[in-house]
Amino acid sequence: MSKENAIQLFEQKQVRTHWDEEKELWYISVIDVIEVLTDSIDPQAYWRKLKQRLKKEGNETVTNLHGLKMQAKDGKMRLTDVADTEQIFRLIQSIPSPKAEPFKLWLAQLATERLDEMQDPEITIDRALEQYLKLGYSENWINQRLKSIEIRKELTDEWKKRGIKEGLQFATLTDIITKAWSGKTTKEYKILKGLKKENLRDNMTNTELILNMLAEASTKDISQAEDPETFKASANVAQRGGKIAGDARKALETQTGKKVVTSLNAKTITKGKGTTQIGNNKTNRKTRKQK
Repeated sequence: MSKENAIQLFEQKQVRTHWDEEKELWYISVIDVIEVLTDSIDPQAYWRKLKQRLKKEGNETVTNLHGLKMQAKDGKMRLTDVADTEQIFRLIQSIPSPKAEPFKLWLAQLATERLDEMQDPEITIDRALEQYLKLGYSENWINQRLKSIEIRKELTDEWKKRGIKEGLQFATLTDIITKAWSGKTTKEYKILKGLKKENLRDNMTNTELILNMLAEASTKDISQAEDPETFKASANVAQRGGKIAGDARKALETQTGKKVVTSLNAKTITKGKGTTQIGNNKTNRKTRKQK
C-alpha cells in the first residue's frame, strides 16, 4: 500500500482513510464509521460485539477485513480494522442508524471525488482549500499552506529518485531540515506548540510556513544540483538546505527583536484575519488553467 492517509470529515466528525494507489481503493477505519453512525461512547466495544456476532453468522465481509496502522487519538500509529468502500456498505447494513443513508451518499461521493482528482489534480487543490476553510483557517494562511504542500511534494519526489525510503528515512531527513532552520527537532517543535496528533505545518504561522518552504525548496534544489547517491549524502544536503532558512530566520529575528518559532497556533491567530482573497474556487481553477 502507498501511505496516502487522510482524515475526511462527515458532519464535522473525523473519519480516517487510506488511498491505495495500486488498487485504486479507499480503505476506511471501521471504528470511525461506527462512531459516526452510532454516536457510541465506546465504538471499540461496539465493534467487538458486532464483529463477534457477524462472524458467528458466517459474514464473509468481516472475515476478509484486514488491519492497517493509522494515527490514533493519542497521536501514535496503531493497528486498526479497515474496510474498502464496498465492505463498508455491507457493514452498514448491520448497524441500525438514521445516519446510514446520508453516510452511504457521502461514501459514494468520496470514491467519485478521488477518481476525479486523478484525472484533474487541480481539483485536489480546490478540495484542500475548502477543507481548510471548514476547519476555520483564514484564506491568507491557506494560500501559504497549499504552496507548502506543493513544495513538500517536489522534495519527496526528489528523495524518491535518490532511493530514499518513505517512513523512517523521510522522517529523519525532515527532522534534520526542521532542526537546521528552526533550532528544534520536529518533536520539540510540536511540544512547543502543544501538539499531539495534529500536523505541525497545520499549526505554523505564515512566517514559519514560509521559512519551512525555503528550507525544503533549498534542500530540493541542492539535491538536484549535486545528485547525492547515499542517504548520508542526502542528510548532508538536508542540513545545508535547512541552514539557508535558519540563517534567514536569525536575520529576521535580529531585525525585529522577535522570535519566529513560537507556541502560537496558526488556526488561532489567522482565523478571520485573511488579507489575500482567494475568491471563488471555480474562478481560481479557470485562472490557474489560463496561466
